Amino acid sequence: MIEAVVSLTGLGFIAAYGLSLASKKFHVEVDPRLETIEGILPGLNCGACGYAGCSGFAEGLLAGDVEPTGCAPGGEGTVKALADFLGLEVGAVIRNVATLKCGGGCSKAVYEAEYDGVEDCRAAVLLGGAGKACLYSCVGYGTCERVCPFDAIVMNDEDLPVIDPDKCTACNKCVVACPRNVLVLEPVAHQVHVRCSSTDTGARTKKVCQVGCIGCGICEKVCPVNAIVQDNNLASIHPATCVECGICAANCPTDSITDGMLPRRAVFISDLCNGCTICAKVCPYDAIAGEAKELHVVNPGRCTGCRLCVERCPVEAISTGAAPARKAS
Repeated sequence: MIEAVVSLTGLGFIAAYGLSLASKKFHVEVDPRLETIEGILPGLNCGACGYAGCSGFAEGLLAGDVEPTGCAPGGEGTVKALADFLGLEVGAVIRNVATLKCGGGCSKAVYEAEYDGVEDCRAAVLLGGAGKACLYSCVGYGTCERVCPFDAIVMNDEDLPVIDPDKCTACNKCVVACPRNVLVLEPVAHQVHVRCSSTDTGARTKKVCQVGCIGCGICEKVCPVNAIVQDNNLASIHPATCVECGICAANCPTDSITDGMLPRRAVFISDLCNGCTICAKVCPYDAIAGEAKELHVVNPGRCTGCRLCVERCPVEAISTGAAPARKAS
């Protein structure tokens, strides 16, 4: 009995000594900055950065494989703190949010069948798309709402997801979960959207949805900054080029383009105006008048509040007034 105890004790000491030697031989130095970086990060482990968790992102940051801007959920504050700690220079942080590219809710879309199954968008798509005739539309069973870890998505009465931009962190989970790819990440400042993903012909789209894009090209023609292109029967807006004027939305015959800046307001020109005439030239509604080198004025009855003049004024003499804008005719 004693011999057995002594033998086991000896084996224990030998094993412990072996482990001690192994730990010294294979010891990996940990960058002391790692703990500080992990403390700066939000600790959500959402995977939006492309890593499995915040610790992986921290290691990638120290290795130079990723920029501080890679942590979307952390926002501008986290990016600045990381950059300051690491002594890095970062440009302007563009905050993204999830955006719905479909307006075909239950009252606007045509149903060809009734779905009676698991209330999950992915399951419904496997069984024909929950009965909606448009195969590019939002299925409407709230999978995106359930996967969102920040309670930023709720389903409305039209069975469409509504994203709260204040809660959305652009973690990308809803985008990945959506089987129809009608959720994308776009800059939060971008407020004019094509709410359609269909590449069907215009005739087919009209049959299955009241607010689908029919590829008519009107929006592309009226866009003053060439921010819209038509591709495969579908219009798309480039957020980086778009000036949020809303002219495309005002002229869309099917209302598939929405203007998140409504109600718009007319603009007025202050005494800072130097009469350069740029505002009158860029106004697509002839709402501004005035002689060169003289104070210009705005006709509120014609102004739609598109703000193109505000963007182009070299002396910042134009600002939003109080008169409500009207939709372009």
